[in-house]
Amino acid sequence: MASAILTFRVSPCFGINPKLKPRFRAERLVSGDDNLSVYSVNGGAGSVMEEKEKKGSFLNGGNGRLKPRIEQKMVKKRVCEELEVLWDDGYGTKTVKDYLIAAEEMIKPDGGPPRWFCPVECGQPINDSPLLLFLPGLDGVGMGLILHHKALGKVFKVQCLHIPVQDQTPFEELVKLVEEAIRLEHASRPNTPIYLVGDSFGGCLALAVAARNPTIDLVLILANPATSFGRSQLQPLFPILEAFPDGLHVTIPYLLSLVMGEPVKMATVGIEGRLSPLQKIEQLSGNLTALLPLLSGMANIIPKETLVWKLKLLKTASAYTNSRLHAVKAEVLVLASDKDNMLPSQDEAQRLMNSLSNCKVRRFKDNGHTLLLEDSLNLLTIIKGTCKYRHSKKHDFIADFVPPSMSEFKYAFDEVAWYIRFASGSAMFSTMEDGKIVQGLAGVPNEGPVLLVGYHMLMGLELSCLIEAFLREKKIMVRGIAHPELFWGKLQSSSNEFAFSDWVKVMGALPVTANYLFKALSTKSHVLLYPGGAREALHYKGEEYKLFWPEQPEFVRMAARFGATIVPFGTVGEDDIAELVLDYNDWMKIPVINERIKESIRDGIRIRDETDGEVGNQQLFIPGMLPKIPGRFYYLFGKPIKLKGREDLTKNRQDANDLYLQVKSEVEQCIDYLLKKREEDPYRSIIDRTIYGALYSSVDQVPAFKP
Repeated sequence: MASAILTFRVSPCFGINPKLKPRFRAERLVSGDDNLSVYSVNGGAGSVMEEKEKKGSFLNGGNGRLKPRIEQKMVKKRVCEELEVLWDDGYGTKTVKDYLIAAEEMIKPDGGPPRWFCPVECGQPINDSPLLLFLPGLDGVGMGLILHHKALGKVFKVQCLHIPVQDQTPFEELVKLVEEAIRLEHASRPNTPIYLVGDSFGGCLALAVAARNPTIDLVLILANPATSFGRSQLQPLFPILEAFPDGLHVTIPYLLSLVMGEPVKMATVGIEGRLSPLQKIEQLSGNLTALLPLLSGMANIIPKETLVWKLKLLKTASAYTNSRLHAVKAEVLVLASDKDNMLPSQDEAQRLMNSLSNCKVRRFKDNGHTLLLEDSLNLLTIIKGTCKYRHSKKHDFIADFVPPSMSEFKYAFDEVAWYIRFASGSAMFSTMEDGKIVQGLAGVPNEGPVLLVGYHMLMGLELSCLIEAFLREKKIMVRGIAHPELFWGKLQSSSNEFAFSDWVKVMGALPVTANYLFKALSTKSHVLLYPGGAREALHYKGEEYKLFWPEQPEFVRMAARFGATIVPFGTVGEDDIAELVLDYNDWMKIPVINERIKESIRDGIRIRDETDGEVGNQQLFIPGMLPKIPGRFYYLFGKPIKLKGREDLTKNRQDANDLYLQVKSEVEQCIDYLLKKREEDPYRSIIDRTIYGALYSSVDQVPAFKP
């Protein structure tokens, strides 16, 4: 058996640093070929192989593993690692303090060229994960994703570019280095997208590579890209930095850290939103105290000579990239900070969106230039919410769905939807097989496929509490069927903050099409369906708790095809939260507003022909509501209706229609039951619930009426 050694003299794209042992894992990979022995470094540093007949190119076989093509069949035979609902993505366990410590270790001179590596924290990704290349900013260390390593490492094959401190590789050579990596990956997996995450300077690098490779399927995620370097508000100061005395250069890192990032946002990483204000302040103070002494290490990361070179490199990179923007055909997502004191990132994001053919923007109003090292959102959450995660040419809401992690669950329901959860104090009830009604969701089957069919309250106010309850109590992801306006219409604005329409997708929403209902049931999912759609959610005055269902029983026939279980349910409580004062008819009487509503309806997304007249022609508007002192939301899930063995319903329209009417009737019965029983609830008022929660338990555990 031939031997193999690790060396620097591989292509610079695959060089390694043997001095960084704590950050990498080397392991011997054995193939079925006795003539082949490969050593691979966990870290994306390349492998050298000696073979009797050298043939075949290299493939990326996982985080940090570069394998020869001969092993491709072995990869395909692996069992795909499934991610559980509320999996641990590690977000909040690493901070900028860890970045500074890691950077001190990685900047030790070794004389090597720029090279790829994979942090150990990334671990082994799920099968067939796309490749993600991280292109660093001014520092060049390559650890700028340290807050996101564990999460990204689950669904991507992560490789990070490390540019040594003393390295002065020209920009075009760096472009060729990245280009070599993507072409290698594209050759082995031509139908899989390749992700380039560019931070500041790395954003220029990513765009330049995309411009030179328009035929390769690239997804670019750019955090405050430095394409606006020529318009930087610090441009007049750069000549002064070059002439700064060596003895005073030690102060530069502190100045740069204040200009480039938001120290408070950096120190806020890992502080849970559910903590009391006093506890948050104590943790923040401790984090800041531990962070500030480490900033002196920036002087080693960016010494004077390196700083002067990097400023010249930025100028070159910006000019090179801007001259080639017209050639960029890749899918682009720009993440822009409002408080970027180094670059005009908000203006640049708008310019890029207007210049590029396929570009979205998400803005972060409280963050600075070092967005990826600050407390904001998990980068994977942003990728998921903007529908950028995919394994093939087009995003598939079923095949490419990544279940929510525990950190996403906490953020979504403790930060984003905390008010509606607190104000509504939702009480859940379900019906067992014997007809007994119990508090909680025990009556809803755990095994899918399950189709939850119910009433849509005003503005869909019941949605977040329902999704949260299933995740918290049963660890079940309910896939809601939602209006396409949330996915492709004006609610999906390219220049908005990461908002409701994005969180809907993170939490598993699907466009309302027969195709996605088919796919969801075929994968044995729990699916949430509102036959009344927007007509119920945007009902008129006097129509609360009335069903507006179409005549066609199509969901019954679809459920029968897969032997699904239908669970009818009712919800009440919208009249305990707000009063509807202006409905569609009222708005249309106001001259200026009615024209805007007509225009939005005319320009809005229409459903495919199979649902025209039901969902496609619904009038979308924002009702005028007057808030009340909050009461309570109540949910009752009826007795499950099992359709296993009822394939006859797919052909017998009369029987399907009878079952359809039965489901509709049971939803109405659930609503009537809740309207009556809520009068017996001693904790219907938010005041009573708050007192009980303060004395005895959390708000989620406040009792309700006895069923």
